[in-house]
Amino acid sequence: MDVSRESLAELRSRVFRARTGAALGRLADALASDRRRGARELAESARRRREELLRESRRQMQLFALRQRLLRGGARSVAGVDEVGVGPLAGPVVACAVVLPERVDLPGVDDSKRLTARARVRLAAAIREQALAVSVAAVSSREVDRLNVYHASLVAMRRAVCGLRVEPCHVLVDARTIPDLDLPQTAIVGGDGLDGSIAAASIVAKVHRDDWMVRLAQRYPGYGFERHKGYGTREHLAALDRLGPTPVHRRSFGPVAQLGLR
Repeated sequence: MDVSRESLAELRSRVFRARTGAALGRLADALASDRRRGARELAESARRRREELLRESRRQMQLFALRQRLLRGGARSVAGVDEVGVGPLAGPVVACAVVLPERVDLPGVDDSKRLTARARVRLAAAIREQALAVSVAAVSSREVDRLNVYHASLVAMRRAVCGLRVEPCHVLVDARTIPDLDLPQTAIVGGDGLDGSIAAASIVAKVHRDDWMVRLAQRYPGYGFERHKGYGTREHLAALDRLGPTPVHRRSFGPVAQLGLR
């Protein structure tokens, strides 16, 4: 590979755009042979980026290892399932089920709680684009009050799985087993950080619920839903004390229930 006729700006762009370790390795070797000092510095950048890509590739292989074993064992499709919104004082519990294809390209996929909001939005779009099926389901605050939040989360996850247009042969669930679901399941404690399919579900569910809470902020101004997403922050508790609960608050949760005792 001869890079001597390319400007350093063009070469820097090539290093940034490269998506495989092999491509970066070839580029690093070519840059190291260039007489320009800037090119040799770019060679080091290409090598560092190659190592980063290889580490991410190994991490993703580990994240999807169980799914690969299930596919090799005869499962035609595997769903990852997770829920978000168990702890907030307001808004729904949202669950997502995702069936990903055999080959996945989701660099950076991880437990949604470890990601920035911008990274979650980017990954949620990539997951929806690549997935064979995505299903999102919600349980309202009134249902949470009636069922209790633990059972509400199970209902949300069951609705999400049943809403998939591709029926999975196996379901990977974060930490629990979904009742009344006639499918093989594997519960993985901390699954949103250990399994790629569950992590993908957690990302889509989180982005969906955050968008929902932003819309609720427009309907019920003054509570700051767009910022805290219904969690019991100091701002939220002060607004509850000042304005009282809305129809989307969970009346069975302590800070909301206590308002009715005054």
